[in-house]
Amino acid sequence: MTGWLVTGAAGMLGRDVSSVLREAGVPALRFERRELDLTDAGAVTRVLHRARPSVVVNCAAWTDVDGAEDDESAAWETNAHGVSVLARACARAGARLLHVSTDYVFSGDADRPYPEDAAPGPRSAYGRSKLAGERAVLEALPHTGTVVRTAWLYGAHGRNFVRTMAERAAGGGTADVVDDQVGQPTWTREVAARLLALGRLPAPAAAGVFHATAGGRATWYDLAQEVYRLCGSDTGRVRPTSSGSLRRPAPRPAWSVLGHGRWAEVGEPPPAHWRTVLGQAFTSVVHSDSAQGAATRAPRGGN
Repeated sequence: MTGWLVTGAAGMLGRDVSSVLREAGVPALRFERRELDLTDAGAVTRVLHRARPSVVVNCAAWTDVDGAEDDESAAWETNAHGVSVLARACARAGARLLHVSTDYVFSGDADRPYPEDAAPGPRSAYGRSKLAGERAVLEALPHTGTVVRTAWLYGAHGRNFVRTMAERAAGGGTADVVDDQVGQPTWTREVAARLLALGRLPAPAAAGVFHATAGGRATWYDLAQEVYRLCGSDTGRVRPTSSGSLRRPAPRPAWSVLGHGRWAEVGEPPPAHWRTVLGQAFTSVVHSDSAQGAATRAPRGGN
């Protein structure tokens, strides 16, 4: 068995995973949703049988957090059933699975970083579907399955909060941004690098749950102000508001700060502070040609 296989390869994270693997000289097959539907057990089995990958990275997911409240069964089909299909296929094929999950599996009412072994308690349909996917991976692959939770993603590919705020700043506009949700703004390339590191570890060491978010903590308001500052714009044009003013169908975790204890266990350095990483990523995220189709609103999607 040789090489890696990436599902959800057309997404913001999937594209960076593919790039990081290519730059590291790791051969990888990429599958977009239209090419491989994880809910089709026969298709998943055939692909893994032909490809015989040593590592599978699952970046495919239903990420419409609000849409899941109206259609939980659709979110469940991809995030729970589809992940279960993939995990069982990996078990039969002898492949490791790195599965990307989310902060939404937690209730969001803590006051300190959630460690990897914290008890989950999702408050949304999206979170429930993602937690079911996590459990499917850990049950089917107790020694070769890895759940990698991340949150507050931004990157060069597709819409994201950082690019939206940069567009507002460049256009001279104001932005009303919530200041009562706390998390860790995280660059997708940093998550991709962490996935690569996990895939290179011996399987037993990398089994279980890891958190791949940036260090430090911020509100969305803090992040928006930092984007305006990096654009050379007046940070006073960013105005704080509350989550309640947005009236969204799905509840957002008020606290999405994740702990990173397991990285030290496997000899990997802790994540860098989010401001440091944003400064490094800013030019590529804001000016990437592949991000030109980014939405002009400020979404709070899932991961």
